[in-house]
Amino acid sequence: MVKFSKELEAQLIPEWKDAFVNYWQLKKHVKKIKLARKPKHVPGSNCDFGRSVFDPVRFLVGRILGRTTNTGNKPDIIQVKSKISVGEEEEVQEVYETELDQLFSEENEVKVFFEMLDDELNKVNQFYKSKEGEFLERGELLNKQLQILVDLKRLLSDRRRKNLPPTLAAAAGSGFLSRSGSSLGQNSDFSARRGQSSKFRNRGSDHRCGGEEGRHKGEEGGGGDENRYSGEHAVADDSGGDVDAVGGIGDEQHKKKEEEEESMMMNRKKIECAEKMIRGRLWSSTEVYPCSKPTGIKARMCVSDSFDETEQVSDQQTSKSYLKVVRRSDFITSDKVVRIMDEVECLFTQHFANNDRKKTMMFLRPRRHKDSHMVTFFVGLFTGSFVTLFTVYAILAHVSGMFSPPTQAAYMETVNPLFSMFALLSLHLFMYGCNLFMWKSTRINYNFIFDFQPATALSYRDAFLVCTSLMTAVVGSMVLHLILLSTGIFPRQADFIPGILLLCSVLLLICPLNVFYRPTRYCFLRVIRNIVCSPFYKVLMVDFFMADQLTSQIPLFRHMESAACYFLAGSFKTHRYETCKSGKQYRELAYVISFAPYYWRAMQCARRWFDECNIDHLANLGKYVSAMVAAGARLTYARQPSQLWLVIVLVTSFVATVYQLYWDFVKDWGLLNRKSKNAWLRDDLVLKNKGIYYGSIALNFVLRVAWVETVMKFNIGMVESRLLDFFLASLEVIRRGHWNYYRLENEHLNNVGKFRAVKTVPLPFHETNSGR
Repeated sequence: MVKFSKELEAQLIPEWKDAFVNYWQLKKHVKKIKLARKPKHVPGSNCDFGRSVFDPVRFLVGRILGRTTNTGNKPDIIQVKSKISVGEEEEVQEVYETELDQLFSEENEVKVFFEMLDDELNKVNQFYKSKEGEFLERGELLNKQLQILVDLKRLLSDRRRKNLPPTLAAAAGSGFLSRSGSSLGQNSDFSARRGQSSKFRNRGSDHRCGGEEGRHKGEEGGGGDENRYSGEHAVADDSGGDVDAVGGIGDEQHKKKEEEEESMMMNRKKIECAEKMIRGRLWSSTEVYPCSKPTGIKARMCVSDSFDETEQVSDQQTSKSYLKVVRRSDFITSDKVVRIMDEVECLFTQHFANNDRKKTMMFLRPRRHKDSHMVTFFVGLFTGSFVTLFTVYAILAHVSGMFSPPTQAAYMETVNPLFSMFALLSLHLFMYGCNLFMWKSTRINYNFIFDFQPATALSYRDAFLVCTSLMTAVVGSMVLHLILLSTGIFPRQADFIPGILLLCSVLLLICPLNVFYRPTRYCFLRVIRNIVCSPFYKVLMVDFFMADQLTSQIPLFRHMESAACYFLAGSFKTHRYETCKSGKQYRELAYVISFAPYYWRAMQCARRWFDECNIDHLANLGKYVSAMVAAGARLTYARQPSQLWLVIVLVTSFVATVYQLYWDFVKDWGLLNRKSKNAWLRDDLVLKNKGIYYGSIALNFVLRVAWVETVMKFNIGMVESRLLDFFLASLEVIRRGHWNYYRLENEHLNNVGKFRAVKTVPLPFHETNSGR
């Protein structure tokens, strides 16, 4: 059976860990109470006179007297009183304080224990109240926003049906609609500039979804076109940036019909944009909810478990009295958050899911991997297939002599670029799957940080499935290509196989059908677009994180260049492989490809500096500029080996490496803090074993200096040279996957990127003062 401490540790939320009960500190005080109860040894007090014939009689009388004494009601030996205190921000808070009505033999230790217990109970209670208040406020605001959206859609529909001027009124005032008898509000009154008011129906205790009565009331209270809107309704554009005015309702019947239709279309697009924003806000409102109640339940279990051990050493029944107070605390009894969540699900079901609760659950609740066993089965199947095919390939290549001197050059030029490209991509997917597994195991909320929807985000099983299936297809194509070449069957058509594999991969990536993780594929393409078009798009966490991945895949881009030239220049027909590498454009394009990932990342830093005016982003930009200079120097030295270029490579690479190591350890990982309570690490750590962090620092240092191999001229053959290059490229991908975990851990704990300064999705309608 798993110990409670292990279970609690597994369920701790790193971002909220300070709000959990400090169970381990309470256990330490229980041990102090145990030590205080041990009788002190007095010399000569251990006199034993042996057994007596009266011992059974004494035992029997003691049992009878004990039963008689215990039949009465024992008075409470502790009293937990509730007091009102004023917090730091002059907020009135209810706190609990325990008074001992009976002396203990170890009074000082017990008193300290109850003081700590009171502090922990008050901490959990106050934290829950603060979070509860945030969720209630967000829920009420969502109701108001959704009410505005529903009324705007209804009015637009009525105008279109009656062929009236479609423009919506840009009003001034409270910023909300004036409509009586609506079925969607909380207990809110909205003042209108024209003196009208709207009193939304109070849901009261009926917070469940499915009230036909509420819908009928809403229909009865509507005023049709006689309703007027007060307030300024601003709708954000599709990029989530600045807000635009919805339009103005007025008597514009003199306009032409074409202008009315155009205006109608514009308003409909803005309403669709507002609907999209509210849908996102509805989903984000459910993000942290599952953590609130378990926190309270675990707090109660902590108190109960501590009391159990305290009673064993103090022979006093104290838990019942204290747990009565715990059960009456807000984090146990309050159901306000549950009611708000039911309210959110009800509104979503009515207005976004056509009263289909299954659609609501699919959108608001994270996907449960019911098919996890099936995915695991296919991962194992593809892994076995990959190993088998690779073994067959190695045997066939050796038997057919494809790597012998007469044929190895032609074969390597055909196979190496494409195989290396897919192999590096598969390795990166494998490392990403490992990242997902570790983030999930250590409760790092990567979906929230990356703004992924749990219903469509990849799990670590999915990542492993994509990785193994891709490599199985690649190795299978290599085996088929090798068989056709070695047997002489269709030798000319055999060279089409790598091109067909590449073409199928591109088509699958852009396939519009909802197959093979379409949401993930389209999200990937959208992120790549944002990166390539830097700095014209606002930089999100997922954008710069993906751009960092690209800086570790420069060899993959070089292989893509070789493969593209091989097929576009027709080298697969003529087998003149020097056509590409001898061309001037090919050589110049190599510099562009080597610089591009660093350039994109530098432009992202420039955009973030422009948006946030933080000088750290300019310093980060300098890191990528130094990497560009070092990459250019190494590329030039590989083509023009000389003593001068060797010195330039050593200097530029050394500066870039020191720059990168500093940023990795200090900025990205938040380590090497001399004042930290964890020596040369940081105060907050997810992993308990500190040695893992020190080992990771050493590993990252070793992998960062792998560039030294580029300046060392090894006298090796063509095949060995290609294998060495692939091995070094693989080490960089492994280093990046290793870097990913600690970067996101630091972001989760400390929000170093400031991407979660605002944890809620923006809403389309803003409230402004009327000025009266």
